[in-house]
Amino acid sequence: MSFLLHLGATVICTHGGQALPSTTSTRVQLGGQPAVTAAHSFTIAGCPFSTGDGPKPCASVTWTAPATRVRIEGAPALLSSSAGITIGPLGTQGAPQAVVQQARVRGQ
Repeated sequence: MSFLLHLGATVICTHGGQALPSTTSTRVQLGGQPAVTAAHSFTIAGCPFSTGDGPKPCASVTWTAPATRVRIEGAPALLSSSAGITIGPLGTQGAPQAVVQQARVRGQ
């Protein structure tokens, strides 16, 4: 079992950019902060990735393996162990990783 993610969780792309949810749950809070689900879109800020052609930063996250047993407002919850892919100008560019999250509520 892993910890559920909320607005205050730190999720980063492979290159160190921070993924932030553009929306959150309107009803469920974890540790006083709104919960996030696979239905919420995430944008990435500050990704330094570049190639010889110039900057190619990660732009968004698509979650591929959210919680299987916990739903929030009808959508699968996101866990600290949830798998996803980051998307940028080159297509799939890596996997996001939760590095800081609340540590009270767990799920599968």
